[in-house]
Amino acid sequence: MVVPASHAASPAPTVIQVLSNRADLISGGEALVAVELPAGTTPASVRMTLGTNDITSDFALRPNGRYEGLVTGLQLGDNVVTATMPNGSGARITITNHPNGGPMFSGPQVEPWICQKTAVDAQCDEPAQFTYLYKSTDPTKMDLQAYDPAHPAADVAKTTTDNGVTVPFIVRKETGYQDRDRYRIETLYQPGQPWSPWDPQPQWDHKLLLTHGSSCHTSYGPTDPPWGNGALTGTPGMEDISTVALGRGFTVASTALDNSDADCSPVLQAESIMMAKEHITESYGELRYTVGEGCSGGSLAEQWMANAYPGLYQGLIATCTFPDADSTAQQILDYALLANYLGVPISSGASGPTLGGVVPVGTIAGELLPKRGWTTTQAAAVAGDGVANLPVSWNWGFSAYSYFQLGDPTTCPASIHAEAYNPNTNPGGVRCGVIDWQVNQLGVRQPNVWDTEEHKAGHGFAGIPVDNVGVQYGLAALEKGQISPAQFVDLNANIGGGTPDLLPAPQRVVADEPALANAYRTGLINETTYLDQLPIINLAGPNDPGLAHDSFRAFALRARLDNVHGTHANQVMWQGPAPIIGDPVRLNTTALDALDRWITAIERDQTGRSLATKVIANKPAGIVDQCSNGVGITLHDGICGSAVVPVYGTPRTVAGEPISTDQNKCQLKPLRRSDYRVTFTADQWASLEKTFPVGVCDYSKPGVDQQPTVPWLTYQNAHGGVVYGGTPMGPAPVSTPLAPSAFVSAASLARPSVANGRLAVTGGPTQTLGLVGLLLLGAAVALRSSLHSTVTETDTWSTGQRHVHP
Repeated sequence: MVVPASHAASPAPTVIQVLSNRADLISGGEALVAVELPAGTTPASVRMTLGTNDITSDFALRPNGRYEGLVTGLQLGDNVVTATMPNGSGARITITNHPNGGPMFSGPQVEPWICQKTAVDAQCDEPAQFTYLYKSTDPTKMDLQAYDPAHPAADVAKTTTDNGVTVPFIVRKETGYQDRDRYRIETLYQPGQPWSPWDPQPQWDHKLLLTHGSSCHTSYGPTDPPWGNGALTGTPGMEDISTVALGRGFTVASTALDNSDADCSPVLQAESIMMAKEHITESYGELRYTVGEGCSGGSLAEQWMANAYPGLYQGLIATCTFPDADSTAQQILDYALLANYLGVPISSGASGPTLGGVVPVGTIAGELLPKRGWTTTQAAAVAGDGVANLPVSWNWGFSAYSYFQLGDPTTCPASIHAEAYNPNTNPGGVRCGVIDWQVNQLGVRQPNVWDTEEHKAGHGFAGIPVDNVGVQYGLAALEKGQISPAQFVDLNANIGGGTPDLLPAPQRVVADEPALANAYRTGLINETTYLDQLPIINLAGPNDPGLAHDSFRAFALRARLDNVHGTHANQVMWQGPAPIIGDPVRLNTTALDALDRWITAIERDQTGRSLATKVIANKPAGIVDQCSNGVGITLHDGICGSAVVPVYGTPRTVAGEPISTDQNKCQLKPLRRSDYRVTFTADQWASLEKTFPVGVCDYSKPGVDQQPTVPWLTYQNAHGGVVYGGTPMGPAPVSTPLAPSAFVSAASLARPSVANGRLAVTGGPTQTLGLVGLLLLGAAVALRSSLHSTVTETDTWSTGQRHVHP
């Protein structure tokens, strides 16, 4: 007997899940796909298609209990994958495939880009390479050693993973290229044994540790991925965090583009990380969670990515903390202006002396301030430094020397010398400063503010997201009597500003629009809008000392969390006496243990509470702010205090900005004599009125354009053109249901029932599905799929990965 499908029993919905990533953010031509089948469906009866091609043979009921397959042969652009049940019902989903060389959402790529000589195409693609390493039983060999499966070493150590599996400590190292740059993936691996994404070797615990680099600059071709803990790598007798994690069953990975020294942009960094995680899922299996670890520019990378692209990480280990690059820019700009004012040379560029003049190679010139007659103590008071911040008693000077040149547009590598910007000979050339690297996020300067170089180039340069109009340099030092009224007046009258080429200028810097607003909404200034959605363990010691890594920055991040969320309970500070990192034992081992317990507790929380609430509610007892002795022993709860970890400030905190230091342009208030505790002469007051014609900073109000981060922005339109400032991606695609065929055999009909919280099929009389039933079915499928795939602004725990529950 044959009956109309409208009289058929309502089937349990079929749902297609793209496990690799969001279905619209797939790269490299393949995707790991699972299908949730209606109860009672025989897997062998399902038909899978890619477009019009039958790919059923790529799918099967796998050892993990899922009907799953690796879909290959995806064309660039949209690809439709369909699952069809015997009665004609099923589901389909559109998978959007992007080139392995990118981009996916970062916008038009930087040019020129010089590929490696072994590249097979202009996107630097090249087949992956695999080698093996092992850990030796010889305690003097702390690093992993080369391993040849054909000639096994006799001193291979054993390791027991978090899963309780004991195996030889042999590691497979994979290197390859994605997004035009290199990646590196390592995991415990038993040569000769099978491994598939649905049936990995048993020692793997489905956890991922991502390591990050340092600094904040640009690159114009592939570089090596950073590896291990930047603060400790190479330390004699110290096992690297990557080795510790590998021994526990983690996969450890890094990409060249997650290194801020090669790519100081959270967008391209996040794109690179997402592509690497997609590849790991397709090649090794689904990830349970991802932890980031980084020092200096590495902490910068993981913390602004976690905020702008929530869900990439489930926990962070941060040392030598920087919240971001673009709020740090105000500090570095002020240091450079102060150096220029006092005659301290810090940098030079191809376009001539930059702020601070010409620098002797590798040095800061002397301990005497060449101009103005200031003492180093007075300079430190204005800069916010402690005088005891030795061996360089002006940390501000070293920071300016170290970092200011990173913004110089003429600091291009030799590989692109012919294309490089030069204001005299090539004004339209490639500008290699950090701000120019971030142009897709910031946007370009508008014609009404173009300078001479921009007119010669015929276009605006990247917008400047920092400002010093109204900043009263040295205000707190004046009120404390550390500098005189005459010094305060002269400093503010003459500190000036700079041009887009970082050349000294008498007028102060005015932030560009929309660059300033874009810096906030894109996450270039990390407002911690989404940083409350994961646990953070911040390790800190004394400033390094005097060499640019200021301990205040971790407190700046904490203050931002407090300002936005009313709490910083998801950020834990572990301090100790070791410079920068506090305690190397806690960094390499204890932090991983603590995060594992914390994340596991969050995973097990099945309540309907928000993710941010779960993060705080499930923090294990004992994971609190602590002070240790530097070798893993806790001295007491609470931070160590200024005697061990002194916290200094910046020129802006001396000028009145809170320690959050995220007001890149202040709101103004009138200049009033009554606001000062000192007396100015008539001439001095007249000078101040000339210096501050529109008023002085009012730090009791939010900064100009200060606003929350907008998560998951894309910087390219459907045609690949740039979208300056980005636009939200929107929810991830989900599969859509297919109704049964017009006529089906009554023998194939069944009545759905609910068992154990999900639809099950039992035999019985036919039911009319009808239009209402189809609408309800579609709604159920969409809701069910959205629980797996939709990126929301309130709960992004698993964005870009699937959970393998503990």
